[in-house]
Amino acid sequence: MTSLLQPYRLGDLSLPNRVVMAPMSRVRATADGLATPSMAAYYAQRATAGLIIGEGAHPNRVGQSNPGTPGLATAAQAASWEQVTSAVHANGGRIFAQIMHGGRVSHRDTTGLQPVGPSDLRVAGEVFTPSGPRPASAPRALETGEVPGQAASYAEAARRAVGAGFDGVELHGANGYLISQFLSSEVNRRTDAYGGSVANRIRFAVEAAAATADAVGADRTGIRLSPNGVIWGAVETDVLDQYTALLRELARLGLAYVHLEGTADEDLLLELRRAWPGTLIMNPSVPGEPKWTDRSAADHWLGLGADLVSFGRAFLANPDLVERLRTGLPLAPADESTYYQGGDRGYLTYPAHAYAA
Repeated sequence: MTSLLQPYRLGDLSLPNRVVMAPMSRVRATADGLATPSMAAYYAQRATAGLIIGEGAHPNRVGQSNPGTPGLATAAQAASWEQVTSAVHANGGRIFAQIMHGGRVSHRDTTGLQPVGPSDLRVAGEVFTPSGPRPASAPRALETGEVPGQAASYAEAARRAVGAGFDGVELHGANGYLISQFLSSEVNRRTDAYGGSVANRIRFAVEAAAATADAVGADRTGIRLSPNGVIWGAVETDVLDQYTALLRELARLGLAYVHLEGTADEDLLLELRRAWPGTLIMNPSVPGEPKWTDRSAADHWLGLGADLVSFGRAFLANPDLVERLRTGLPLAPADESTYYQGGDRGYLTYPAHAYAA
């Protein structure tokens, strides 16, 4: 059976193990979306992961979802990431940037702009703003002629990311953000070439992936998906048909990997594993649910055909997670109150395991 600690070849990268650090928003960037020295230290602490996938970075101003998140929208934002990629590489690690366009999950007070989405349907509930949680702003439906420009924004951000030293990029196509909104039959009410049928609903995701692969290389491009997920109201129908069709198109592009979340039942996820001929990263947990990915879940999915397994919350309080998995050490709990509060407490203050003298 494949072992979590076995090496793996991902494109031109030699991964020393199959442990992936999942992307997690920590909102520690500056107000203008710059990465910081603390962020460099945070990722460098976790460089023993086979692959780190960084937190979601917005590709343009309208794509920013939350305050305090980093960007890849400007040259200055890209340059600020060089300290992060250099620190990870100096510690022997590998890191991809996640490119995240929030779409309708945003607020005017955060960006100064009206959010955009496939349709003009407002998100139910509150989003983060500089002054605290507030009801989401009503989005504007993108005009047909505007949609290719938003797809191209992922490619433009990817060029900046690779220029800043990232080893590749992951498109955030999950969890109710812009790509996921186009995939959702509930959120996407369009009647043009980007809505209605399965072929039309997957079009935006395919165009974004194709543009990015063309910009930085397919072997440097991955995508994260949450089939049958309902986060931010992005309910989907025809899930198996839709994702099978999407994976078929992505396979033609030769992407580096697909990163699936455990948002569907195991039988459906196994169907998608069979439909995807390339590298599969599996994240068995579901955002917002209490169960973390652990060694048991990782071994289970490696046995079912996943190539790599991503761990999210387990990495927060365990910068030495790979060593703890290797030796069977207990995992330290994370303080949820510090997930998004800013500052170094609950960010850089978790120690590696202390062995008794």
